[in-house]
Amino acid sequence: MRNNVAVIILAAGMGTRMQSDKAKVLHEIANQPMIIYVVEAARKVAGANVIVVIGHQAQTVRVCLSGFDQLIFAHQDKQLGTAHAVLCALPHIPEHCEEVVILCGDVPLIEPETITGLIEDHLNAGRDISLLAVRLENPYGYGRVLLDENNLICGIIEEADATARQKKIKLINTGIYCINKRFLLKALPKIGSDNAQGELYLTDIMEIGYQEKKKMGVRVSTDCQQIIGVNTCQDLETVEEIMKKQLRIIP
Repeated sequence: MRNNVAVIILAAGMGTRMQSDKAKVLHEIANQPMIIYVVEAARKVAGANVIVVIGHQAQTVRVCLSGFDQLIFAHQDKQLGTAHAVLCALPHIPEHCEEVVILCGDVPLIEPETITGLIEDHLNAGRDISLLAVRLENPYGYGRVLLDENNLICGIIEEADATARQKKIKLINTGIYCINKRFLLKALPKIGSDNAQGELYLTDIMEIGYQEKKKMGVRVSTDCQQIIGVNTCQDLETVEEIMKKQLRIIP
């Protein structure tokens, strides 16, 4: 556990593709709302320095997480994108924290060891931004990690904005970052909404870092299961099956 690291969990979304009025992070996996798994992993890494960004059905999410002591909540009134969600969390980051990990509340299989590995890799390399990535044979739907001619990360392009050539890239963004707080504070206000969704994408911080010649890097995980995001009912079933096997609920 590192006292100088804060974790922000993005958990404000509606989850319209889940065909339910329930907030996405409240959908259950192995009889437990998925957000609980993410908070448990984050607490093992950052202790009391965990901020959960809530929005849709905020009070219900608060009640769901009431069993955790010293959990910090930030409110995102309007869901204007991942960068906007992080902006809402910034005032709540404890002053003594120097690095910020960003997790998604709909990625319940993430393990504390994977988060810690990203942090250690980030600190050992002295980076401003570190991204957790994986390689997928079928990367459809995920943001692609862009590399320049020197094999340095220069940005992330979302599926909706990608060219046919970019869509062939198999290195994908997991949505999990470790970012130096000072750079995060300066870079977030520079992110615009000029994209297909008209939202503030946190992924744009990579391009800003590249333009400003910040030290950036990618940690490639070999465990693709850990980063499965729950966006549909089918995703929920897939993750539940994996989780039940891990918990030995089914053979």
